[in-house]
Amino acid sequence: MDNKNMEHLKELLKSKGLKMTTQRGLILESLSECPKHLTAEEIYELVCKKQPEIGIATVYRTLKLLTELGLIDTLDLDDGFVRYELAGTAGGGHHHHHLICISCGKVLEFKEDLMETLEERIESTTGFKVCDHEVKMYGYCQDCKQKQS
Repeated sequence: MDNKNMEHLKELLKSKGLKMTTQRGLILESLSECPKHLTAEEIYELVCKKQPEIGIATVYRTLKLLTELGLIDTLDLDDGFVRYELAGTAGGGHHHHHLICISCGKVLEFKEDLMETLEERIESTTGFKVCDHEVKMYGYCQDCKQKQS
């Protein structure tokens, strides 16, 4: 994670009355550096490489806190595991959606937010203000699609 993003996360924690502890920093760093969506156990394994004395209970407590603060999001990718990723606002990024291959299980991120127009239309026609959304699309990744051809 670059210094700019880490400083942004420190400021977010500070604005909520908390400090950036070593454990919080390592967990946020692990989430920002890994290209896939991690389970708590995978985060624990990564953090243990840098701080072997950390306990799994600390990782779970920290993930719960960071989720409650809105710094990380939990994901259900229909594989039986709760997975974690930096929240779009925490990482300074854009809301994204997930494309799940029903053949190999690969998960791709789709960063274009085409839902904004739909959310605006919903609000203008119904008065309902959408605050958040989650989109998962199922299909075949490029590799699996080619294998089927």
